[in-house]
Amino acid sequence: MDEYRQVLKIAAYLLEYPDESWRAEFDEYRAAALELSTAQIRDVFKDYFDYVEQLGAKEYEQQYVRKFDFSQNTNLYLTTHNRTDFGKQANEMHEYKTLFLENGYDLQKELPNYLPALLELAATVERSAARKILAKAHDKLELLRERFIEAKLPQVFLLDVVLSQETALEVS
Repeated sequence: MDEYRQVLKIAAYLLEYPDESWRAEFDEYRAAALELSTAQIRDVFKDYFDYVEQLGAKEYEQQYVRKFDFSQNTNLYLTTHNRTDFGKQANEMHEYKTLFLENGYDLQKELPNYLPALLELAATVERSAARKILAKAHDKLELLRERFIEAKLPQVFLLDVVLSQETALEVS
């Protein structure tokens, strides 16, 4: 498997809601992260897995809810951060939905602007399509990254990894 696929899949997993099935896959994803060839990315993931483990399942889940579900500034739905123009927001949502449909996927359970879903999509497609998906989300990822920094969220490092994959896909 191409490393960008694995990196995006792990990042998507780490940004998902940490429910019981998420916890059941924790060790499998940690092991996959430790097999990555890029040391810097491997270290970011290792540190993040360690952080989650040290926090404990209940505390991590509570923190996740506070920071993502109850915060307009740091939620993981990419079209909700600039809610001043609902027409623009609807167009952006349609563009994200189109990315899924163009790549043969249709979401049943999530909105197409949900960051983990977009990362999972990018992890399943060819490099050029993955590059297009990440480029479409780039400005929103940068905005979210700034908000994570302001909120002092450790997930900022996961966004750094995702943004590094966009750069890596552009080079190759």
